[in-house]
Parts: sequence; C-alpha cells; structure tokens
Amino acid sequence: QFQLVESGGGLVQPGGSLTLSCTASGPLERYGVAWFRRAPGKSRRGISCISNTSLTVKYVDSVKGRFTISRDNAQNMVYLQMNNLKPEDTGIYYCAKKQYSMCGESDGYIDVWGQGTQVTVSS
Repeated sequence: QFQLVESGGGLVQPGGSLTLSCTASGPLERYGVAWFRRAPGKSRRGISCISNTSLTVKYVDSVKGRFTISRDNAQNMVYLQMNNLKPEDTGIYYCAKKQYSMCGESDGYIDVWGQGTQVTVSS
C-alpha cells in the first residue's frame, strides 16, 4: 500500500523557518505532489503543488515568496521550505499524491494522503 509520511513540523517563533519533508513508500516520479494545510477551525486547503518533473510549481498567494516546494525523485521525497513564518501559518500540514503528473487547477485528484505534521508559529 502506497504511503506518505510527513516530518519536520514543530513550534517556531514568528519570522522563523521550518522545512517539512514528505517521504513516499514507493516511486513518486510519475506523480504530482501537493502540500495542504488545515488551520485551526478551518477546512483543509492546498497551499502548494509540484509536478512530477518539477517544471511546474504552484503556491497560494498567502505563501508566495516565503515557501518553496521541491522534490527529489531519486529519494521519493518532497519538501516544503517555509521561511518568515507567521502565526496564521499554524496548522496541520499534509502532503498528498496526485493521480496524475501535473498539479491541475484544483485541489482535486488526490489518491493518497499523509497523516499530517503539526506546525505552530507562536512567540
């Protein structure tokens, strides 16, 4: 069974940085991968996506210029570098495998979810 495992979450002060990792149990090279965030009291929303070859990357406006998504297909891993973190970035972060190579225009076409990792930005 294909699985995704996130790591790297934690407590960080505003302005700080964290790097999240997503490790897949099988080959990821044919699939797009997205990061989602569930903020307290809110629904889960996609915040970034990377196509299978890394040619396409997408970000929601609230994280543009602060977050960087990347991947290492040889290691079956996807990363989310988060800089200049703000309290509103607090939430559970999930990585998710797309059914296809591209990100598409929506948060859909997800067939595998990780269990999530908590990120708390607070002083």
